[in-house]
Amino acid sequence: MPEGYYTSKKTDDICHDVCGQHGTPAGLSMSRLKCIILKGLDFKTYIFLFVFVPVGVFGLYLHGQKISYFLRPLWESPPKPFHEIPHYYHGNVSVESLCKLHRWGIRESPRRVFDAVLFSNEVDILTIRWKEMQPYVTHYVLLESNSTFTGIVKPLLFARNRDKFRFVESRLTYGVIGGRFKRKENPFIEEAYQRVALDELLKIAGIEDDDLLIMSDVDEIPSSHTINLLRWCNDIPPVLHLQLRNYLYSFEFFLDNKSWRASIHKYQSGKTRYAHYRQSDMLLSESGWHCSFCFRYMDEFIFKMKAYSHYDRVRFPLYLNPERIQDVICKGSDLFDMLPEEYTFKEVIGKLGPIPHSYSAVHLPAYLLNNAERFRFLLPGNCRRESG
Repeated sequence: MPEGYYTSKKTDDICHDVCGQHGTPAGLSMSRLKCIILKGLDFKTYIFLFVFVPVGVFGLYLHGQKISYFLRPLWESPPKPFHEIPHYYHGNVSVESLCKLHRWGIRESPRRVFDAVLFSNEVDILTIRWKEMQPYVTHYVLLESNSTFTGIVKPLLFARNRDKFRFVESRLTYGVIGGRFKRKENPFIEEAYQRVALDELLKIAGIEDDDLLIMSDVDEIPSSHTINLLRWCNDIPPVLHLQLRNYLYSFEFFLDNKSWRASIHKYQSGKTRYAHYRQSDMLLSESGWHCSFCFRYMDEFIFKMKAYSHYDRVRFPLYLNPERIQDVICKGSDLFDMLPEEYTFKEVIGKLGPIPHSYSAVHLPAYLLNNAERFRFLLPGNCRRESG
């Protein structure tokens, strides 16, 4: 054995050999990995691997949805803008004059109006809706299922409370549909299934060509004067979306004027289909109110959070805690701890944080104000909810 030759090599020497060798990229990567293992990791690397990396992963798990919504302007373009139609109204102006202001003709007699809704658990809001519409709606159509969109068994709450709606009984077609109870299915499939059934119920109710059909959720309430205008005017668009003032939890938290899914149609047999998505580019300005999650009881909030099509937003059991929900309502924060769904960074940043409190109760549904004590929970300054 030559002098100075060692039978065992130091780790540094081995690393020198493997890190200095040439070869394929895969071979070089393996060599670097061997180097790291043989040399050992310094303290800063351990801190990075076992503290910062897990914290980062946990942070993404908690706030990944927020990050996605904040970056939405990078991966999704805004939809095509609506053609917004100015809306003229005053109680002392005749319908004939209002039709002329809209550049529409006037009819000799008004069209019949059908209001059709899917019902879940919104008893109070349905009362306000139907009382607002009562003077001008010819027929009410309501479909109720024993299943939520998420496949949960649901009691027939309208049937239980039907006595409260005797004021429309003579003009009501009520239908019940059995749910399919496919729990892991996309909730929007069950929702679409129920909306197709509503088309059939409308035919049973006797809708005919040129009747007006209101398509909207229970909490999307067209104003009575909007319905009266459209039933009397000729030349209105065949499909017209309604811009509604958007509120959350009550009429204390005004969000924006961007609610547009409610629509009104001149019915055409074989063509008109009940839907809750964009069907036209025409939008009638300031046509009513959309009051989302406007419930009296805490149990109603929890039920809807678990039942509606966006149940995936309930990412943690804590979200369904009544104390947390009450705190969120009074602050005007988001029930699901989400960022605003907007298409520009300016709009996202502008809506960050709680919704400002509004103390205006002007131009709200008349029945709500005429029965303020009964519906006080919907008026400014009354954020506390009942536990039942």
